[in-house]
Amino acid sequence: MKSNILHKILAHKKNEVEAQRKKVQLEELRERVKTTDAPRSLAAALKATPQLAVIAEVKKGSPSAGTIRPNFNPVEIAQQYAANGADALSVLTDEHFFQGHLDYIAAIRPHVDVPILRKEFIIDEYQLYEARAAGADAVLLIVAALKQSELEQFLFITDKLKMQAIVEVHNEKEMERALQAGAAIVGINNRNLETFEIDLGVTERLAPIAGNDIVLVGESGISKWDDLQRMAAAGVDAVLVGSHFMRQDDPGEALAAFKKGISHPWRGRKE
Repeated sequence: MKSNILHKILAHKKNEVEAQRKKVQLEELRERVKTTDAPRSLAAALKATPQLAVIAEVKKGSPSAGTIRPNFNPVEIAQQYAANGADALSVLTDEHFFQGHLDYIAAIRPHVDVPILRKEFIIDEYQLYEARAAGADAVLLIVAALKQSELEQFLFITDKLKMQAIVEVHNEKEMERALQAGAAIVGINNRNLETFEIDLGVTERLAPIAGNDIVLVGESGISKWDDLQRMAAAGVDAVLVGSHFMRQDDPGEALAAFKKGISHPWRGRKE
């Protein structure tokens, strides 16, 4: 994996958004938003359980792994997750690199009651309105992909749309930026977006920096019992798991097994 994958994704995303703006005007999206059902609170869903919450991801592939699940039915997978205790869903919508699609959110929304996160490389306010119009309850904002002014502006718009944002960080500087911007939910990505290498120690280093009022989500590289122990001991409120579930014959059963593994609160979890 080349070290400039993030830059490639962002460059492609810029062209993608410009093309989409020509197909569907921003004003049309604003009108669609007015008729969309009220969003569900991601933060409330993650805090509702006394145990470690799980955000289960609907994901066909990735740049590092290629196609993860050839037999891919996003609605069926989402229903399996919801039936087996997912506290929220993450839906990949990037087409070119992750084989996702925005339409997956609209297709899934009527079939589940849990919050849906649009997992995307967001670089333009247009994508926030796209997310809300499609039925997303929350969006991902990646600090490494945004200037500080953009991060703050996108958080403001997200709030105006009554959605919530997971603000994703990978190092101390990005954590400081997220907190400075007023992030209420912070996702600590164990994957380096420049190299796509995994290090669970990232969450262990960064979690103590956030105050107890911040909802923390551990992301990437979580696939086994020891990983859950490490994330819980680090003090996160939730974990986001995608590739591990997608590689199983029944993603819902895999989620249920994870939920059993974290059926008791951990001392590391913040009150």
